[in-house]
Amino acid sequence: MSLDRLAAFDAEPAAGEVIDGELAVTDDVLVKAFALGPGATIEPHEHDGATNVFHVVRGEVTVQQDDTEDVIAAPGVVLNERGQAHGAHNHTDAVAVLTASLCPLPGQ
Repeated sequence: MSLDRLAAFDAEPAAGEVIDGELAVTDDVLVKAFALGPGATIEPHEHDGATNVFHVVRGEVTVQQDDTEDVIAAPGVVLNERGQAHGAHNHTDAVAVLTASLCPLPGQ
């Protein structure tokens, strides 16, 4: 048995597709993985009561924060403050994978 929770997330999305899965859920934090096929998007959204951290672990994504965009290649980390609009887009021809840690959980 491996302690690596990302190892079991072996999603290979098609072009334009996003596949996600929960890696860890506790009373304190939610960690999800997102695999973005070529051209896929995580639409901009915000979490008023939680900080969200992206860890780009494979490929590269264009991360949006409010009106700013930046290309982040693996390995890369992006801090999305509470209430800050954020999203990601895969402009490449390869699959990109990122994790998102959300804490505290909304409503906590």
